[in-house]
Amino acid sequence: MDVVRTEWPALRDEALVAEDSAILALNKPAGISVTGERHDIDVVELAAATGETLYPVHRIDKVTSGLVLLAKDLTAHGQLTRQFNKQTAVKTYLAIVAGTGLPERGAIDLPLSVGRKNRVRIAAPRERIRHAGDRWSVDARDLLETKNYPSLTEFATVSRTGEYTVLALRPVTGRRHQIRVHLAWIGYPIVGDPLFDKTGAHPRTYLHSWRLGLTAPWRTPPELDLVAPPGPDFLAPVAADDTTALLDHAATLL
Repeated sequence: MDVVRTEWPALRDEALVAEDSAILALNKPAGISVTGERHDIDVVELAAATGETLYPVHRIDKVTSGLVLLAKDLTAHGQLTRQFNKQTAVKTYLAIVAGTGLPERGAIDLPLSVGRKNRVRIAAPRERIRHAGDRWSVDARDLLETKNYPSLTEFATVSRTGEYTVLALRPVTGRRHQIRVHLAWIGYPIVGDPLFDKTGAHPRTYLHSWRLGLTAPWRTPPELDLVAPPGPDFLAPVAADDTTALLDHAATLL
């Protein structure tokens, strides 16, 4: 993995996707937090150290690369975060998973809960997960006796190469670690994910926040369609000859 820059002006310039008077969108490298992950240096803290105040509209994990949207003022922040809360913001991710047996399209409809040591898990025993065709779910009678959070991830298979599959994913809900836990619990963990891959054989986690669509009322037209292409390191495990063609294909699937 490339060394992550921690000088805000350089990071801001290299990662810039879009900017106006109210928002800043970045293509965040893997290895740096958005905000508040224990005592890591994070994007919001780096900006604040230079006098720039940013409010995260959503978060992606430290190990995840890609699109992150930040607001410059609280009015825009409220307008945008409401769309995430109402699940009207359209988010698309790319992932490389171990295994090649997934269907062309699928839906993982598995509630999440928080287990020991604050770890996110499926809110049911693994053996109770039901797989019927292109859908994974659990019966309500099999849910653990703990608070659970309905969680839905839709996916499409982009390509299969060797032992890996490239997926385009749409998390309809936006729970913490949702995509990572959903894929691991159905038997297709994300390559290099430290939550589920303890081998240390991969230089990064192959999950990327790729596209985001929502409404920005202050803009004309108000549609805000953001795209953060993955870096050349992202598709290294599948040795894609034509990255542009692969991403164009992924865009048509969801």
